[in-house]
Amino acid sequence: MSLHHQLALTFLRNIGPVAAKGLLEHFGDASQVFKVSRSKWLKVPGIGEWTLEGADIESALLRAEQEMRFIEDHGIRVLFYTDLDYPKRLKNCIDSPVLLYSRGNMDLNAKHVVSVVGTRLATEYGKELCRQLVEELQQYNVLIVSGLAAGIDTAAHRESVKRGLSTVGVLGHGLERMYPAGNRSLAEKMMENGGLLTEYPSGTTTVPENFPQRNRIVAGMADATVVIEAGIKGGALITAEIANSYNRDVFAFPGRINDTYSEGCNFLVRNNKAALLTCAADLAYSLGWEEGDVIKPKKEQLVLPMDLSDDERLIINIIHQHKAPLAIDDLTIKANMPMSKLAINLLNMEMQGYIRSLPGKTYCIN
Repeated sequence: MSLHHQLALTFLRNIGPVAAKGLLEHFGDASQVFKVSRSKWLKVPGIGEWTLEGADIESALLRAEQEMRFIEDHGIRVLFYTDLDYPKRLKNCIDSPVLLYSRGNMDLNAKHVVSVVGTRLATEYGKELCRQLVEELQQYNVLIVSGLAAGIDTAAHRESVKRGLSTVGVLGHGLERMYPAGNRSLAEKMMENGGLLTEYPSGTTTVPENFPQRNRIVAGMADATVVIEAGIKGGALITAEIANSYNRDVFAFPGRINDTYSEGCNFLVRNNKAALLTCAADLAYSLGWEEGDVIKPKKEQLVLPMDLSDDERLIINIIHQHKAPLAIDDLTIKANMPMSKLAINLLNMEMQGYIRSLPGKTYCIN
């Protein structure tokens, strides 16, 4: 399939991602789109005279030639919709881009992919949450996706680079520029294990409407989107809404009710648009990541604290032997202990940091 024609397909006026995919499905590949007669175009659902007249096929082919030179000069990799390396999660989204430009060393079809988004005006609280999340996700070898904007995006990318996690920044402009300019050094570091991704060709300026469009890629190429600090309006909530429309999981860290940049997160949780998140274990459990997914050192023998009561020792041994998080209903049966008594012991052990409660009233060793 001709790269020239693949590129030209994206430069056709009046032809968006959905219509372009319709043309591909109808004619088989991008080359055929430009070889068939005008009458055959009109047989494609959604393509009418107005669309065809405005498409400007000659200009699209000429612009594609220019872009090919830029791609070659700058070592850019092109991912077309039908390529095996195109992000498969994103491919399932109806409005996914037909073509992506990338720089770096990335696996966009990693086993686990999480998008992290939030306000550009991140507080120390938000940055610390971001640090903790990435640190805990490290054991699952997750690909971290964000938008390389100031604030939470930058914190997520920087912490990923620091911890050796692959991270991809999705841009709202072409690959010949960097916005914000202060992230150029960070972007270069990301190239070693991750990199940059965009649907926009060279010469695309940083106009505001590009960033909401960019957010659909951030949401679509991940298993889940995590919101860390967000106002009631802004890109983070747009990304969460898009993720919900794609039937992807959305999580949000809560904050104090009078904090401006927790208002959006609290709104998402309150309106059942996001699950409340307190740690990466919540996310892993909700997504069904198995224990075998975790990269961790050889398990050592459990050493019980000296100050545990007999009942607490029994409980912690049962949880440890079960290996996976254990539901409270199963625990009361295995421990042969009344629910009221079990609940008191579990609360005491959790407050002392020996165990941790997870969604669904399950427990694991801390």
